[in-house]
Amino acid sequence: MDRIQHKFVKVGDALNLHVAEIGSGGNAVVFLHGFPEIWYSWRHQMIALADAGVRAIAFDYRGYGLSDPPPQPEKATWSDILSDLLHILQALHLPKVFLVGKDFGARPAYLFSILHPERVLGVVTLGVPYVPPGSSVYHKFLPEGFYILRWQEPGRAEADFGRFDAKTVVRNVYILFSRSEIPIANENQEIMDLVEPDTPLPAWITEEDLETYGALYEKSGFQTALQIPYRSLGDVFNLPDPVVKVPAFLIMGGKDYVLKFPGIEDLTKGEKAKEHVPNLEVTFIPEGTHFVQEQFPSQLLSATRQLLANPPEAKRGRRNSILIASSPRSMRKITPWFKTKGS
Repeated sequence: MDRIQHKFVKVGDALNLHVAEIGSGGNAVVFLHGFPEIWYSWRHQMIALADAGVRAIAFDYRGYGLSDPPPQPEKATWSDILSDLLHILQALHLPKVFLVGKDFGARPAYLFSILHPERVLGVVTLGVPYVPPGSSVYHKFLPEGFYILRWQEPGRAEADFGRFDAKTVVRNVYILFSRSEIPIANENQEIMDLVEPDTPLPAWITEEDLETYGALYEKSGFQTALQIPYRSLGDVFNLPDPVVKVPAFLIMGGKDYVLKFPGIEDLTKGEKAKEHVPNLEVTFIPEGTHFVQEQFPSQLLSATRQLLANPPEAKRGRRNSILIASSPRSMRKITPWFKTKGS
């Protein structure tokens, strides 16, 4: 961990974004976290990539972790993440990168590849497929107690979370999101009440990890995290074409609760998935949950190797490789994934 360097990239006149970085080399990977994660969730992958000669970067979104909060958190948008990502690439002199997104981090990874295809070599996402932007329809198919609907309601999650310290909130969310059922509360029940106080943590997250997450969310709070992603799902984007044209690789846990969301099965298993992402490869970790990269590191690596051995065709040119692993010990070189022009 001491090898990972930390810096701040200034955006605008006063907002500083925390950036973690390690390694050097011709190829670079930028990691985009989900919730309740921050840059720290990529620590093992970053070290492993650096050991293999790849530059690895992860940053905290504005209002998350060590990054400054936006001036008006309640008005934060997905476009903020997209513009911040572009600013970071410019500040770090990165003309082209691989993007790896987990959970809601998949959305800016895909959207950035559409808006800036000249800067993206490929996209890897975990736990969430590409969902074309549009109005949220959860209220049409899921009950009032669905956790996203609850967290979209101004003040509801703030009151729920406010009964606990940040560490306990993160603990409860990790437990909830590790289950195979969608978190849905009863009418007179809050989302945090779905986890009993004596429920053990998943085996793959330690108390030390939880302490780190808790301390960072104690600093940042949850105001921006509730706005992005949950209260901005209906944001409108002026996309030239909603199709993801860069090579893409999706990894899903077979027991991930997200698979039970309306329409998600079609976007991961059906032909509809390739309507929007024609150069898509999908793999499932049968026993995996929403945190497959931490839960089943060796299986994740094995599945990745199998798919990367038969890459989708892209532009011809220099051969690039992407290296994916879950810890420094299990790091292996995977090449090629696809052929494309080098940066």
